[in-house]
Amino acid sequence: MKHEQRVPYIRKLAAVPLRTISVIIHKPSIREPEKFQAEKFLLYRYATRLLLERISWLCRDRADPEKGGAHAEVIFSNRSIMSYEDLRDYLLLLKDQSDPMNVRIDWSAIDPQRVSAVNHDKLAGLQAADAVASSLFYAVQPNRFGEAEEKYATLLLPTYYRHKQTAIGYGLKFWPEELRKLETANPQLAVFAE
Repeated sequence: MKHEQRVPYIRKLAAVPLRTISVIIHKPSIREPEKFQAEKFLLYRYATRLLLERISWLCRDRADPEKGGAHAEVIFSNRSIMSYEDLRDYLLLLKDQSDPMNVRIDWSAIDPQRVSAVNHDKLAGLQAADAVASSLFYAVQPNRFGEAEEKYATLLLPTYYRHKQTAIGYGLKFWPEELRKLETANPQLAVFAE
């Protein structure tokens, strides 16, 4: 979408009773980038881990004790160059080795075997997720003129998943640096401060 299309779309999306969770990775701050470059899609898988941790927490927070736990239906937008079987294997590895790897996914909400991928144009939810992701990209990434579009982050504020009124670390996960450290070099991130 172009900016003039994305703004009203995000405004309407923010008016719907939904929750968003985003993982924002600041690649220049990764201490040992060669570790993520050594294996194809490793950073993508790690970002998926961070995302699924937060999705599982949202399920935990929203679960109705009388109806049992809440379960997430995890559907990715299909990327033809990526193996979703490899991604499921990675998630199964995390599930089997959660403690040594400090994985905080609530596995009662996430079933690695049921993770799937669908073409982007087949589900409106995937298009909405893409709009949220691209909006946050433009909210934190300065353009060639040094300007970031904080409006997107502001419009999306009501949608961020919060745990005990806190969005940072829950609905918005910045990695690897903490938001406060990044704000010094990227003043446009101040919109995320609570």
